[in-house]
Amino acid sequence: MSFNLAVLMDPLETINPKKDSTLAMMLAAQSKGWTIYFLQQSDLFIQEGVVQGNFKKLALTEALVDWYSMTGEHTAPLVTMDAVLMRKEPPFDMEFIYTTYLLEMAEKDGLKILNRPGSIRDCNEKLYALQFPQCCPPHVVTRDPSILKAFHQEHGDVIFKPLDGMGGSSIFRVAGDDPNLNVIIETLTDNGKQQTMAQRFIPDIVNGDTRILLINGEPIPYGLARIPAKGETRGNLAAGGKGVTRPLNDRDRWICEQISPDLKARGLYFVGIDVIGDYLTEINVTCPTCIREISKAHDIDIAGDYIDFIEGICC
Repeated sequence: MSFNLAVLMDPLETINPKKDSTLAMMLAAQSKGWTIYFLQQSDLFIQEGVVQGNFKKLALTEALVDWYSMTGEHTAPLVTMDAVLMRKEPPFDMEFIYTTYLLEMAEKDGLKILNRPGSIRDCNEKLYALQFPQCCPPHVVTRDPSILKAFHQEHGDVIFKPLDGMGGSSIFRVAGDDPNLNVIIETLTDNGKQQTMAQRFIPDIVNGDTRILLINGEPIPYGLARIPAKGETRGNLAAGGKGVTRPLNDRDRWICEQISPDLKARGLYFVGIDVIGDYLTEINVTCPTCIREISKAHDIDIAGDYIDFIEGICC
């Protein structure tokens, strides 16, 4: 079938073609005969109230080098596309927010954008998870150092992290009488000026921080457990963690059931949640990854399933 798919993402030269989930989606779409276009944030603009895009037409291969070529370029209203994938990685800065505003304008004109830009903007991956407290470990979010210190005193072994971090950056574990407690809190809160999260440490991190992918609220049956390197408490692959796939258990599925209705209601069509032991710790809505690792380990086509879902809601 004829279908024009635009993907708003980071520069193509920054992509790792062996692991990138966005590329997996584009390849799956191309295999269906869809026409693939590439956009960056700088390619969006508004003229006379209409959101426009500078589109680069792509031809893609499975190769690890020279894996793409641009075969055309044109400027047109965003609504000339059949769908747009918003796959821009953080940082979640003001330019990111402005991009969601522009996409939202095109969405109001009838364009299908996945995930919905307003929901991406509204659902901070750490704070959004706290809307489901029955799934989360004991936690507190505050800019008040005294509250953070009291939480540490109560629980004894605590993870402190910023609300805007990614890839395991600036995550601190503070146990017992750690002399660094005050300076960590001062640094993360910027001396009481910035909201910071504290969570009770979950010992099950030794078995991995599991990424579970959901398509329209339905979980993929396997997750990627990111097991911390020796001497680490962070399982993030970017922090040296090792990825091992595992089937979902009953608790994983229960957590997915708890959050699924809200994901669907918000138009959060492709989401990655992070689970440590029995607890939900984050809900990633901007640019979830791990498609390639899970698909390869279990010979399933997650990207293809997502493209089939997009076809179903757009056609």
